[in-house]
Amino acid sequence: MTAQKPIIFALFLLLWPGIVKAWTLDGVGDFSFQPLADKVHVMHGPLSAPSKKNHGFMNNPGFVESANGVIIIDPGSTLEVGRKILAEIAKLTSKPVLAVFNTHVHGDHWLANHAIKEAFPDARIYGLDKMIERAKGDAGHNWLQSMERMTEGLSRGTRIVAPENAVKNGMTIEIDGEKFKIHHLGTAHTNTDIMVEHVGSKTLFLGDNDFLGRFGQFDESSDIHGNIKTLQYAIDLKMDNYVPGHGKSGSAKAAVKPFLDYLLLLKKAVTAGYRADKEPHEIKKEIAGQFAAYRDWSGFDFNFGRHISKIYLEIEALEF
Repeated sequence: MTAQKPIIFALFLLLWPGIVKAWTLDGVGDFSFQPLADKVHVMHGPLSAPSKKNHGFMNNPGFVESANGVIIIDPGSTLEVGRKILAEIAKLTSKPVLAVFNTHVHGDHWLANHAIKEAFPDARIYGLDKMIERAKGDAGHNWLQSMERMTEGLSRGTRIVAPENAVKNGMTIEIDGEKFKIHHLGTAHTNTDIMVEHVGSKTLFLGDNDFLGRFGQFDESSDIHGNIKTLQYAIDLKMDNYVPGHGKSGSAKAAVKPFLDYLLLLKKAVTAGYRADKEPHEIKKEIAGQFAAYRDWSGFDFNFGRHISKIYLEIEALEF
């Protein structure tokens, strides 16, 4: 072997994405972008709630590489996390970030906009008009404070950078030759949700309308019945790839149906309890055994009773 060949081989090892060291969170895991489809990469974040240990990182950032740039979906939760996401993207391409889509108002998905604008001031950030309004208002500030508290100050310095470009259902946005279609059926996980379809690869980014291996909360703006409708609609789109807000990506059967089945079972069980004149705490005790398949999902113990109470109120409103 000539003297030049070892040098070339060493550079190959350094530059090859499979060899380059991933972003490591001590005690949590190694995180890097993995190919999902042609031009599409996803990083699957931790399933635990934001904390000092995971630096507030918990969602599934994704990106689509276009001819001249990168389009990011949900860049993460803090300025620091956003910088890490950009560093991981830079291991795969040197192209600039052209645009960002924010799927909803929960800050673990979009507070890293700060890092994007810091590095790429001309990047366009898209979100539902209601998401923009809430991100600029109390919801954004509350998330900023919550993230600082949950990370014990690690997120300090993060600023609110809300989307400035409003989208609506059915809109198709072309960015550097790549087409993205917006899906918004109304209130689901929140009243600010969009699902983002990358048309070329038949990939759907569902945001927190979908979870796998983790349960999130349904806040005061949510509608579980609407979430069920949204997931059924998503499956009917017959995409090749589905990206949950949290948990592994995959086919509709692998990545969407488990959470939809949970919500359908919840609706059926709580409706029966309501019609039997039971209170939510009584229903929880009676139906817990039906949900054994979900007990190992992160956040089950914290959220299960809250989910029962939420859908109970929805059922009451519908049947009163």
